[in-house]
Amino acid sequence: MIIKRKEFIQVGSLATASLMMPKFLKAFEAPRAVPPGNKVVVILQLSGGNDGLNTVIPVRNDIYYRSRPRIGIERAKSLSLTSEVGLHPALTSFADAYHDGSLGILNNVGYPNPDRSHFRSMDIWHSASESNEYVNTGWLGRYLDAQCNGCGLPTQALEIDDTLSLALKGEGINGMALKDPKRLYGTSNEKFFKDVAKAHGGDHHDEQPVDYLYKTMSQTLSSADYIFKQSRIHPSAEEYPNTGLGKDLKTIASLIYSEINTKVYYVSLGSFDTHINQEQQQQRLFKEMNDAVGSFMKDLKANGRFNDVLFFTFSEFGRRVAQNASGGTDHGTANNMFLLGGGLKEKGVLNALPDLSDLDEGDLKYKVDFKNVYATVLNNWLGADDKKILGKRYDKLKFV
Repeated sequence: MIIKRKEFIQVGSLATASLMMPKFLKAFEAPRAVPPGNKVVVILQLSGGNDGLNTVIPVRNDIYYRSRPRIGIERAKSLSLTSEVGLHPALTSFADAYHDGSLGILNNVGYPNPDRSHFRSMDIWHSASESNEYVNTGWLGRYLDAQCNGCGLPTQALEIDDTLSLALKGEGINGMALKDPKRLYGTSNEKFFKDVAKAHGGDHHDEQPVDYLYKTMSQTLSSADYIFKQSRIHPSAEEYPNTGLGKDLKTIASLIYSEINTKVYYVSLGSFDTHINQEQQQQRLFKEMNDAVGSFMKDLKANGRFNDVLFFTFSEFGRRVAQNASGGTDHGTANNMFLLGGGLKEKGVLNALPDLSDLDEGDLKYKVDFKNVYATVLNNWLGADDKKILGKRYDKLKFV
């Protein structure tokens, strides 16, 4: 079969996307039921560096209001959690979760010698490396390497996006990126791609780059078909907001209810890089997050899966304590994380609020290394060998 250059580029585009898809997805072609109590992690990345101090608000702290005369959120406008703590007024679903015992807030999360570059700091969070290390695999990718090595029906990780984050890239196995199972299925089933895959079937012992391209594409077709069919087994009936995150979380809910044994779902929202007009930008993004996550939690409860899902948020860094001259905040260091789910063993505000009287050149000092959070999720929730995946032993926290 001879194809033109334009058509070859089309094949290359699909196959490039499919390089994110692990070969072990072929093993899932025989449907099997998800075991009761199957633990799932859903990770929401708040890209751009969310301002944690205007998220979890120290409503009785005079230093906070002196440092932010224009953008500090008044106590009366915040959503009261305790006499000391309020939430951003857009986060009503998170406040409800706090009051019903399904929200944990972890403060002062970061890492030693923080980097204020978006790209470098996100790489550190994705790879679970030290700030002076450069690692080209992600913590979830290494989780797949460890859990799926040589097993016939391995677990897997899905990112609801068009591109795969470093977090889900392993040494031998990657997670898979897809924005919409139906769209991936439709693209992969176009007659042209089917014909190409058929014409270049079979194994190539001496693979050339073109042969590898066709072989990878063939595996993609199989994976796309499987995931789409699984997503239709028990589609979510919950009404979600018509936003990017709303659609993404509805996709995740439908997959959780299906017979696909996915352990990790990864999704992003942003940008939270609020150097200017922070009030408006954070309000808009938090409303999208709040409404989508609220629908997701309601959906999980209605389908009896709320206790099986651990949902958590992170951002690559927080913002500086003092506002800038443009009604915003600049890149900072430590931040807070939200933990949501019916399976939390610790709830509420899990540790002390940031000490605004003890700063590092105007920035918060971290108290909890994020790798302790990862170790806890890997070991206590996913039942994995956290030391093997993270490269050293980190003390576990007690939220799960």
